[in-house]
Amino acid sequence: MKQPLAVLAEDEPLLAAHLQTELAQAWPELEVGAVVADGGSAVREALARKPDVCFLDIRMPGMTGLEAAQAIAEDWPDESPLPLLVFVTAYDQYAVQAFEAQAVDYLVKPLDAERLAACVARLRKRLADRTPQSALQETVDQLRALLGAHPVAAAAGSVAQNAAPRLEVIQASVGNVVHMVPIDDVIYFESADKYVRVITAEREHLIRTSLRELLPQLDPQVFWQVHRGLVVRARVIASALRDESGKVFLTLRGRPERLTASRLYAHLFKGM
Repeated sequence: MKQPLAVLAEDEPLLAAHLQTELAQAWPELEVGAVVADGGSAVREALARKPDVCFLDIRMPGMTGLEAAQAIAEDWPDESPLPLLVFVTAYDQYAVQAFEAQAVDYLVKPLDAERLAACVARLRKRLADRTPQSALQETVDQLRALLGAHPVAAAAGSVAQNAAPRLEVIQASVGNVVHMVPIDDVIYFESADKYVRVITAEREHLIRTSLRELLPQLDPQVFWQVHRGLVVRARVIASALRDESGKVFLTLRGRPERLTASRLYAHLFKGM
């Protein structure tokens, strides 16, 4: 059996060093391939190194651990088994209960040696027992449930869906002009670096906000998130074609482009 490989993501250097030291004692054969301090770097290292396990701090600069896990799952190559995910959290018992409910491995700061040993034992067993297909489905199912779990979403810095008023108009500025775009005209929203593309039938607008900030202000019955960077008006989706990897390709009414829904959101497209 090959030597297991891990990627660690923790933005506090002392805690990262402590976790690495404790892992060396609890799991001597584990190779730590990279230690990074932000979610974006965790995604890049995971996709480059194909580790067996990722230890992800929940709150990190830029991208949370949960968002990093989502990005890893969505961009992971079909031919490789997804890594096991371990979330490291300093949050209260409500967040811990959400992890436990989805059978996700987690560690609570400050690290407890006995809890780490139990986590390592479970990881070893799961690595020995899993197949590539079971690994994919297991991780997708757990992430899908976690993304919808209110305590974890709140702990990760998201806004509760019912806390923000619904948007009626998008204010998109170009130079000194502010275009007032009725929400009913929007076909889909797509992340683009530090902006969000707002696509209507007539034109495209750019707004300087994140999709994470925008989502709580959208009606989830009207706008469906189908990828971490894509939200589509449900009634404009004409058809959904699922491929062998579990991804779904969407065609839109009256539009030439084809959009991609990730495995995490493929459950939205089932026959009635």
